[in-house]
Amino acid sequence: MKSHYRAVIVGGGVIGASVAYHLTKLGWTDIALLERSVLTAGSSWHAAGGVHTLNADPNVAALQAYTIDLMAEIEKESGQSVGMHMTGGLMLAKDPDRWEWLQSNVRVMQAMGIDDARIAGPEEIKALCPLLNVSDLRGGMVFENEGYVDPSGVVHAYAKCARNRGADIIEHNRVLSLRQRPDLMWEVTTEKGVIVAEHVVNAGGLWAKQVGRMVGVELPVSPMEHHYLVTETIPELAARPGEVPTVVDLDGFSYMRQEQKGLLLGIYEINHKHWNMDGAPWDYGIELIQEDTDRISDELALAFHRYPCLETTGIKRWVNGAFTFSPDGNPLVGPVRGVPNYWVACGVMAGFVQGGGVGKSLAEWMVAGETEVDVYGMDIARYGDFATSQDYIRQTTGQFYSRRFIMTYPNEHLPAGRPLKVPGAYDAMTAAGAQWTAIWGLEAPLYFAPKGFSETPTLKRSNAFPIVAAEVKAVREKAGLLDISAFSRYEVTGPKAAEWLDHVMAGALPKPGRARLAPMLGPDGRLKGDLTVLNWGDGSWWIMGSYYLRQWHMRWFEDHLTDGVAVRDISDIVTGFGLVGPRSREILQKLTPTDLGGLKMFGCQVMDVGLIRARVARMSFTGEMGYEINCGALEHATLRRLLLEAGADKGLTEFGYTAANSLRLEKSVGIWSREFTQGYTPGMTGYDRFVAFDKGEFIGAAAA
Repeated sequence: MKSHYRAVIVGGGVIGASVAYHLTKLGWTDIALLERSVLTAGSSWHAAGGVHTLNADPNVAALQAYTIDLMAEIEKESGQSVGMHMTGGLMLAKDPDRWEWLQSNVRVMQAMGIDDARIAGPEEIKALCPLLNVSDLRGGMVFENEGYVDPSGVVHAYAKCARNRGADIIEHNRVLSLRQRPDLMWEVTTEKGVIVAEHVVNAGGLWAKQVGRMVGVELPVSPMEHHYLVTETIPELAARPGEVPTVVDLDGFSYMRQEQKGLLLGIYEINHKHWNMDGAPWDYGIELIQEDTDRISDELALAFHRYPCLETTGIKRWVNGAFTFSPDGNPLVGPVRGVPNYWVACGVMAGFVQGGGVGKSLAEWMVAGETEVDVYGMDIARYGDFATSQDYIRQTTGQFYSRRFIMTYPNEHLPAGRPLKVPGAYDAMTAAGAQWTAIWGLEAPLYFAPKGFSETPTLKRSNAFPIVAAEVKAVREKAGLLDISAFSRYEVTGPKAAEWLDHVMAGALPKPGRARLAPMLGPDGRLKGDLTVLNWGDGSWWIMGSYYLRQWHMRWFEDHLTDGVAVRDISDIVTGFGLVGPRSREILQKLTPTDLGGLKMFGCQVMDVGLIRARVARMSFTGEMGYEINCGALEHATLRRLLLEAGADKGLTEFGYTAANSLRLEKSVGIWSREFTQGYTPGMTGYDRFVAFDKGEFIGAAAA
């Protein structure tokens, strides 16, 4: 062990080893991987090792496909077998909606270039895996590029490749503390001495929570118990050449793969159980938790129905081990806002299928400053302080685990961790029939329904359709009122505010009293935001954008901050309403002495709106004529009441974000995470018309 390294990786599981491998592959060879026990201790050693490409996030799915392809490469380079068994895979469907969902997912995968999946009927499924009872199945999806690996072999292959390129792999050396010096170098105190490093990576797995707390960071992760069983020899398998495909029975809450001449059967039970929410004990390692078969009995009954051979087969061993989960089940990857050169790669519950993609993406981020593909679905910045309370983590991780194999419909809004943050007029809007969703912990209205209404989740047209249609009609023909609390707002001030904005934003800045759409680019010329910049004319500027990107954008702003400028997130202290539709001007004019005829499109100014001193901009992302009226958070309920009273004789109707999305699509108004992402350039999206290529140097100018 040396006294100085460029990077130290904390944790010797599959993720830490993958990060070490990918960093050395990109040329950072002066690194150390520190493991408190031995490689694989914690979760990696007892993982089932299944690998597959299907994921709800297409970019994560692509990284999973990359990981599968990587296995042969690291096996060849290291000389260490990874135990790759490419058996193919099956995903079963009994429920009619599940069957339709599988068919749609084949098309999604084909659109991504993953062409090894197809639909099959019960007869073909039975032929591929004779152990299955297919009597109640509608069909399934067949995957060619799927199977399982030897978990220990994969970890050691990554580690050997990294070691061969110069990395130090140091076992039996627990990290005791992390301290950042004034020069931003890290002092890593270990059981074997102090290391000074430029970068620290938290790949702590079951101990990620403690490694985060060493630097004052609360990570939204929790270990949870997970069962699988391994059977004794099954005669049908003993007599069969080769192996049966891996099987995921979504309606039965189980997954299966062959283990020698028996089966490995895993359960995602509804009755989940957390384990050591503050992190595993430091002396925990190559150990298991006592199995609790009573807790998973209902799911086991379904598995015995699906695999009748289990009725006459003995169980060789039970495995009840802990894995770490995030609230949405996806990894937490990337730089931590406000803690320079501290990186996370944790919460990767599917480590052997996502480990390669996580290691690749984080290494690219550290070495080049950007990832090759859009990894927002894994970015730690998709969460903020709202997600760090233990009860929030308990509810959301438990919800994800219990719903691991349950369909989530496009119009379904799950209850865990809610309501947490609410707008000022929440109670009044709820009384008016608001149906809510959560955006980054904040309740936002979907639509306003009659008393007693309940939306039925579906893959088809929802029973909320006529309600939303009526809201759209009201906005287009008269006027609508939309709560815009779920917009992010950043205040930019200081003598060099304009200079800084001109460098960070790719578009031309608005003149005083004006607003402009403002694309923001990364150094590689790809989009970093579709924002709006407002120049209030008093030396202060606002940036407005998507509420759920607050941590992500503030990290970006702070990383590029210079002297003479201050950026403040005011999203929770400033809120407001959007007033849109052909009658919006006459409604607002009732409440203000300001002549609204002088406020042209994309104009903005401070004005009185009834009792409230508001900041008003004439714009609307719905594409209709409208105004965004911003007020203090404590004035939100009052502003709503004033506007509804003023619009009572003009047909003013409250509406929600479902109708707003319909309206904006009719006008081809793009939004982030749909038409715009960091995977696209301005030219790919048509957003280049807002880029001021002639204004001089700005971030991403040359690449764009």
